[in-house]
Amino acid sequence: MDEKKENPMREIKIEKVVLNVGGTGEDLEKGFKLLKVISGKKPTKTKSNKRIPTWSVRPGLEVGAVVTIRRGYEELLKKLLAAEENKIKKKQVSENNFSFGIKDYLEIPGMEYQRDIGIMGLDVTIVFKRTGRRVKLKKIKKGKIPKRQMIKKEEIIKFMEERHGVEFI
Repeated sequence: MDEKKENPMREIKIEKVVLNVGGTGEDLEKGFKLLKVISGKKPTKTKSNKRIPTWSVRPGLEVGAVVTIRRGYEELLKKLLAAEENKIKKKQVSENNFSFGIKDYLEIPGMEYQRDIGIMGLDVTIVFKRTGRRVKLKKIKKGKIPKRQMIKKEEIIKFMEERHGVEFI
């Protein structure tokens, strides 16, 4: 009876893996194809809200493509981390998530060169959650969750080292 059970509300889970590519025009189309090949799902194009004259960006211009993977991400996550050799900088970790970039999709194990895509990179974001997060997100009877329910940087580092063998530099 003296054994303390872990609180199930404190358990950390991976909520989603988000793959992202930026670009306009032809680069955006290549990025769209790349995300489709990597994830096996149809990406969504994102539009700009701001005007940035130096980059010739205007409101409503498509500037990126994104795909979110919520189920069956384990195998893909292993490949994406292997592309970075399972080493991630501590400064890439923030509260509830961490991100890293892959400079060339050919670094991902099992990926072959696609002539119509060329050489291109992408950004990967892994978002974490705890049970009970929906209370904050739902529309009807929305509630507040305390700060202790957020996942700290140290907890993410420990979780990734134990479960996925990632080394943090």
